Amino acid sequence: MRILFLGDVMGRAGRTAVSERLKGLRADWKLDFVVINGENASNGAGLSAEHAKLLLEAGADCITLGDHAFDQREMLQFIDTEPRILRPLNFAKDAPGRGAAIFDAGRGRRILVAQVLGQVFMKRPFDDPFSAVDGVLRKHPRGGQVAASLIDVHCEATSEKMGMGHFCDGRASVVVGTHTHVPTGDAQILPGGTAFLSDAGMCGDYNSVIGMEKAEPMRRFVTGMPKARFKPANEEATLCGFMVETDDRTGAAVAAHMVRQGGRLQQSGPA
Repeated sequence: MRILFLGDVMGRAGRTAVSERLKGLRADWKLDFVVINGENASNGAGLSAEHAKLLLEAGADCITLGDHAFDQREMLQFIDTEPRILRPLNFAKDAPGRGAAIFDAGRGRRILVAQVLGQVFMKRPFDDPFSAVDGVLRKHPRGGQVAASLIDVHCEATSEKMGMGHFCDGRASVVVGTHTHVPTGDAQILPGGTAFLSDAGMCGDYNSVIGMEKAEPMRRFVTGMPKARFKPANEEATLCGFMVETDDRTGAAVAAHMVRQGGRLQQSGPA
């Protein structure tokens, strides 16, 4: 199975890049399943129903969210009507939606997708992500009823993401980090056959401060004083993510590639 994961879609620039490029990548790379983190797609704060529909129409099979899952209040209702959108497993217990689901990936294959929020350096305490993931993976072992499984780890600390990667090694097909909007260079297949990347980066304009126009973040760093609201940067975006190929029989990863397409960053992807 060929799986593409795209990191945090940031504002209009990210949405435009996904709309313009994803269908071509699906065809060129013969992708079977696409997961997109969409939690910053609506003006850098959450995901609206309209923008969720746009990402799905552009070619996403599943959209994950994050700590900004319900910044757009309409998502509180919309998520229960759209099963292809997932909020974190360890979000508030009474939160709408679900944090894991099994999807059809074609040719009789199924894929598990789940997301958890980290605890280190996050603004509010969330439930233990490790026990949350453990329960899901025990119920759905890779190579069994699911041909592959992907875990989106949405957190600040690379150490926590790496810990989750090793915790899931041999049980998940893919563990990929999101949230920091900066792609890391540590794509690898762990000893147990789990493809891992600490952070997929964002799908957004990199002539920015993590996707926001530079002036206001720089002013706050230099002076310590806010003057205006943050605004998403809207020059050409780079699509950043992780493309993994798995063995349908075992669910183990057999190839893993960092993805950077378009925009300012050095380009990369499967040959």
